[in-house]
Amino acid sequence: MGRSQETFNKKEVRNKKEKKRQEKEKKKLARKESEKKSGLDDMIAYVDENGMISSAPPDPTKKKDIKLEDIATGVPNRDSIEDEDPIRKGIVTFYNDSKGFGFIRDLETQESVFVHANNLLEEISEDNVVSFEKEMGPKGPAATQVKLFK
Repeated sequence: MGRSQETFNKKEVRNKKEKKRQEKEKKKLARKESEKKSGLDDMIAYVDENGMISSAPPDPTKKKDIKLEDIATGVPNRDSIEDEDPIRKGIVTFYNDSKGFGFIRDLETQESVFVHANNLLEEISEDNVVSFEKEMGPKGPAATQVKLFK
């Protein structure tokens, strides 16, 4: 009796709600089916021979045998590290006489080393070849005992 008095608009709203409910039920069933299929397979990742993560398992033909003894763990002994010569040779790339600092390009490592006027044994200028000792300063490598190379 209640439905016979429904207007067209009320019937339309009821049909839309019913259709929406059915679509929601279909999506719910589809989600349940896909969960049964995938699950753990979607979570597995492999590492290939280059160390990159991939979804495919690695090719067993590219497998390399590594001996346990060949793997180095820890820090190497101090004896195995060759000691650098404390006296270095370089070229003055920049020097500001008024401010009292500059930079020396190490000829071996091509590293730029800071130099301050307090660490000079002789007067230097740009493009001079100098010898110096390299130490770590508060902001990086610094040159001490700087003198002209003869």
